[in-house]
Amino acid sequence: MERGVNPVGAALRRTGITADHLTATGLVMAGATAIAIGSGRLFLGFVLLVLAAVPDLLDGAVAKASGTASSRGAFFDSVADRVTDSLLLGGIAWHFAVTDGGLAPMLPLAVMGTSTLISYERAKAESLGYAAKGGLMERAERIIALGAGLAIPVLLVPVLWLMLVLTAFTAVQRFVKVWKQASADRPSQVAPKPLDTMPVAERFRAWRNSQLVERDWRAGARWRVVREQRRTRGRRATGTRRP
Repeated sequence: MERGVNPVGAALRRTGITADHLTATGLVMAGATAIAIGSGRLFLGFVLLVLAAVPDLLDGAVAKASGTASSRGAFFDSVADRVTDSLLLGGIAWHFAVTDGGLAPMLPLAVMGTSTLISYERAKAESLGYAAKGGLMERAERIIALGAGLAIPVLLVPVLWLMLVLTAFTAVQRFVKVWKQASADRPSQVAPKPLDTMPVAERFRAWRNSQLVERDWRAGARWRVVREQRRTRGRRATGTRRP
């Protein structure tokens, strides 16, 4: 896929279009897709979904071709993907609420919840230094399955059930994958970070926490002394001795 889109990304770079422009365009198109689906125009929603997927496919290629790939762009793209997923599945839930009512909207909302879970698992795992990519139903597969359901409305509900099952299975796959990586790490091998390498804010938090711990220890020690003094005075007043 990358070999196919990289030349297109290089051509778009020469027009002055940036990766952020494409990401924002895809986000706007996703909003239009959600409106079309919510109003019952499912095939129009399918067409708009295909159009919304094109900028999402090309923004990375443009960033690489222009040499502007950055953490900021990756963050923007990731957040836009989550918003896009919520808009699309929210539009389907709205459509079900209007046409079917009852508990029908809970199905796309369940797919949304499990999709958010696997995205969170990957983000949290990578922040801890573990790999969590992979699984049967990643975002690309979800978009393809959703497009098939919109193109053939009679298959929309079965497709959503299939997405729910496979997305939940993917969440379990990623959890097990990260669990095994984390279990292989020994706590003794994790060395504390030297204070001189910490940022100023983190260093201040570490100092403040140590002060709070010391303050709590001193307060506890003072309370133990006072309590022992009270017990001694009580024994003296009653004429008893400590066994």
